[in-house]
Amino acid sequence: MDRAGFVVVDKPAGMTSHDVVARLRRLAGTRRVGHAGTLDPMATGVLVLAIGRATRLLTYLTGADKEYHATIRLGASTVTDDAEGEPTGGTSADAVTEAQVRKGLAAQTGAIQQVPSAVSAIKINGQRAYKRVRDGDEVSLPPRPVTVYRLEVDALRRVPGGLLDVDVRVACSSGTYIRAIARDLGAGLGVGGHLTALRRTRVADFTLAEAVTLDALLDGADPVPLSPAAAAARILPGRTVDADAARVLGHGGSLPGEERTGPYAVYGPDGTLLAVAAERDGRARPQIVLAPADATP
Repeated sequence: MDRAGFVVVDKPAGMTSHDVVARLRRLAGTRRVGHAGTLDPMATGVLVLAIGRATRLLTYLTGADKEYHATIRLGASTVTDDAEGEPTGGTSADAVTEAQVRKGLAAQTGAIQQVPSAVSAIKINGQRAYKRVRDGDEVSLPPRPVTVYRLEVDALRRVPGGLLDVDVRVACSSGTYIRAIARDLGAGLGVGGHLTALRRTRVADFTLAEAVTLDALLDGADPVPLSPAAAAARILPGRTVDADAARVLGHGGSLPGEERTGPYAVYGPDGTLLAVAAERDGRARPQIVLAPADATP
């Protein structure tokens, strides 16, 4: 039985993304499981996973936009820019006003240059930045271009001890570090800041509304609710071809182009996902072929 497809999991706190992948491998009975976009152990929310041949579609989610709900704590900094790191200082945020918070966040909205967190997974000379930090090395990462489409304040709460918690909603491009937003807001206000809560609510158009919990999967929920064809339709534009063209494409051949730009999913006459193709020199050429072996005789 073909068990390929996508599942959207509501990742619980305290687990790594790899932990979730390992659980799903056992449930699905295959090692061919991957995910689109790592979440830190502290974070919860949308984790898109693919099983079987559908894992080849994950590359088309790599640059997808994302949305988060987060809580920034002003008045204290940490080495990891989140609540899991050791404190590194801070100054009372009692005098910080809502107007100052909003102005500081506005400065981080739009197309910006953002310095990633020092404990990110970015590699420096072949080694992950977070490992170098844990080994006691001083890590300095160059800024990267990211886009923060929306950065809204939901609520502010005064916390005893000179702290100020700020609940925000963020819509951003792939590669944006929400921890860095917290760090930079605190630095800009001169009081220090870090992230205390993070919940991802959307990846592309995969949202929490369709996410299942690990407990639900353990209780028997379908571990592959979205077929490869249904998943591809959520990620890419599509094209349907006849049976003859399906045979050609299913065996790696090219088809006449349709003057399209960018990759698109190609479906057979029965709706089977055959491939993802891109056009070059007037021909639609498969980037990946996904048709099951018995789909294109």
